[in-house]
Amino acid sequence: MNALTLLLAGAVAALAGCNQAGENTAANGGSNAAASAPKHPTYCFFNDAATKGWSASRDAAGNVTVKGKALLEDTRYMAALGQPEISGTKARLWLTMGSNTNAYGAPGNWWDATATIPDSSGVDAVTIMCGTKTVAQLKVAKAP
Repeated sequence: MNALTLLLAGAVAALAGCNQAGENTAANGGSNAAASAPKHPTYCFFNDAATKGWSASRDAAGNVTVKGKALLEDTRYMAALGQPEISGTKARLWLTMGSNTNAYGAPGNWWDATATIPDSSGVDAVTIMCGTKTVAQLKVAKAP
């Protein structure tokens, strides 16, 4: 009798385990779809007076390079430009505040924020965003 009870309990556990895997697959499918949508910072750590000198130009390969400066008084952090988002002939970059990976701060606490947008030969305009705020709108010369 004990062997029959043990066998029955094992069969129930095995069947319950199969059902849970099916539910997890469905749940993971939903979370994977949500994860594929790009996430952008929604808060801006920089006011208007804390950014300056934005420019966009093309490098030798025809890719767009964006440069600017951002002020951060706390040297534990540095300004950076996040991953670009390209849509047709327009690109957007987000100005963010990340951990300072250098040994020192920036001169006058003005950090260089530079990024090259890969495969951007067709881009003619770049928008620099900070949270939901537009920091700069830049025109880019056509690729030769």
